[in-house]
Amino acid sequence: MASPAVEEPPVLPHLLLFRRLDAVFHAALRQRYRVLDFFASGQPVPDFLAAAAALPDPPRAAVVVGGGAVRVDAAFLDAAPSLAFVFSTGAGVDHIDLPECARRGVAVANSGTVYSADVADHAVGMLIDVLRRVSAAERFVRGGLWPAAQGEYPLGTKLGGKRVGIIGLGNIGSLIAKRLEAFGCVIYYNSRRQKDSVPYKYFSSVLDLAAESDVLVVACALNKDTRHIVNKDVLEALGKDGTIINIGRGANIDEMELVRALKEGRIAGAGLDVFENEPKVPVDLFSMDNVVMTNHVAVFTSESRSDLRDHTIANLEAFFSGKPLLTLVLPW
Repeated sequence: MASPAVEEPPVLPHLLLFRRLDAVFHAALRQRYRVLDFFASGQPVPDFLAAAAALPDPPRAAVVVGGGAVRVDAAFLDAAPSLAFVFSTGAGVDHIDLPECARRGVAVANSGTVYSADVADHAVGMLIDVLRRVSAAERFVRGGLWPAAQGEYPLGTKLGGKRVGIIGLGNIGSLIAKRLEAFGCVIYYNSRRQKDSVPYKYFSSVLDLAAESDVLVVACALNKDTRHIVNKDVLEALGKDGTIINIGRGANIDEMELVRALKEGRIAGAGLDVFENEPKVPVDLFSMDNVVMTNHVAVFTSESRSDLRDHTIANLEAFFSGKPLLTLVLPW
């Protein structure tokens, strides 16, 4: 009697990974794919892609992170000709050449709204911190300066009633607006087009928006139209009592002009989660008590990390099974 045939386990597809992940996330991917981890390889990008392309079953999908070691452009796609899907673990896709992907029929998806609530919370938290001088006061107390102060300490300013101009009223911008409405703020906005569904006043010009605002919140994507959308003129329009918050991309603001405006007192303060040349931060900002800085962490909470893991895997599984992608940026 012949012994029953042993069923071979399915061959898992290869996956290019260009992001450092926690152990749980990495293990979840390895259960489903043969992960080719760029950071674990220690190779330069061209060598890593050449080795992947030479495999008998070359990778058809890649997971990439914005602002990291790789830009998905023509050279990248030339080196990985089998690639048909790119998933960005952030909402921004400025690190992906979308026209080139479209020309080659490479699908692109992103994190969608996974991070939106967390980023909105962070933006509001930074704004409160800047206006009420929370971090500055904490340093004051921790430095032992309170006993000698005799009640003299620079006053902060209230959030309620502030006119807040939001650049980019997408998922994140809309959630920021909703939160600030609850504080009694007046919301204005600039976006690619006016939105009939919102009650806020629309400004087609960022310069005009800044001139009418006490606070400017940068929540737009980074592209050729929004690079340095906040420039010297916009900062001048915001004025010496104005505050700027950036949770978009560092290059949305002309960083050197921002530093000059802060040093010269032409704006009142800033809350910055992103910078133009991360992780490098202008050293002049370190000594400014009217500036609150975080290390591009607005998206990071324990909840968003697990949500991103589930969302990434769901998009990958949809791609490999030929189903619609969950958060499509470009169709195939």
